[in-house]
Amino acid sequence: MDKMKLWVMVIVFLLLLCQSSWLYSDARKRSRYPWIWAIWGLIQFPMPLFFYWLIILRRKKRK
Repeated sequence: MDKMKLWVMVIVFLLLLCQSSWLYSDARKRSRYPWIWAIWGLIQFPMPLFFYWLIILRRKKRK
């Protein structure tokens, strides 16, 4: 059981790290507060991705 908990924690950490790095790199390209998005992406999943899509990506498509 302890090994399973360890694997779950590793998978969650990698998921958060990938999300955070993607948010940072995309926000940096668009000049939209990359550090804030990266830090928020490290804290939780999937709300930062949803709000990033809602706030940044949809606004860009409208223009």
